[in-house]
Amino acid sequence: MKDPFRLDGQRALVTGANTGIGQAIAVALGQAGAEVICAGRSSMDETLAMIPGATALTLDFADPMAAKETFKEHPVDILVNNAGIIRRADSVDYSEEDWDAVIDVNQKALFFTCQAFARAVFARQGHGRIVNVASLLSFQGGIRVPAYTASKHAVAGLTKLLANEWAAKGINVNAIAPGYIVTNNTEALRADPERSQAILDRILAGHWGEASDIAGAAVFLASPAANYIHGTVLSVDGGWLAR
Repeated sequence: MKDPFRLDGQRALVTGANTGIGQAIAVALGQAGAEVICAGRSSMDETLAMIPGATALTLDFADPMAAKETFKEHPVDILVNNAGIIRRADSVDYSEEDWDAVIDVNQKALFFTCQAFARAVFARQGHGRIVNVASLLSFQGGIRVPAYTASKHAVAGLTKLLANEWAAKGINVNAIAPGYIVTNNTEALRADPERSQAILDRILAGHWGEASDIAGAAVFLASPAANYIHGTVLSVDGGWLAR
């Protein structure tokens, strides 16, 4: 029997694959047999060195339409929308510039990248899988990250909406909601002893997660093992939401 968790013969595009969660997902997809394209605005050299046969594609998602033509030139079976940014400030001081920058990358670019992918899949009458990277702040409010929280609530909602529209047409759309993971985005939190300890006190596992902890969930949702899963936002959070 063929291993339902293998991705042999599949091509995957991972956005924001240069570091952190995106890099870990890209590596795991490659280990599962997928041909991997690493997309983003930063150098992908470190990630490419970890994935035999992987290629890089320069896309700057500060332009929400950056991937509009991508899937015509680079047809893929699996899309992982991981690219995202965060800007921190008290809500009373939050600027329109920061708001627009975060929403453009985390929400608007994600939607239009999904749209471009789906159009390409439908045009070839194929099947596809989308894995969006949401957040615990798809469910909670957070502190000092209003645009990020709004954008990640939107990721969860869009994941469900697109599943409603595309599940019967051959595309699985799901999301992963990472908990508190050691990445560049959480550096400020980890550098604050009181905030970091408060976070640790709630995590049932007792420690911050690693980017690699997210990778297995991504491989699962991208694989035939998840054929009947649509519109799910899977929390990988060390038990945070259970408390």
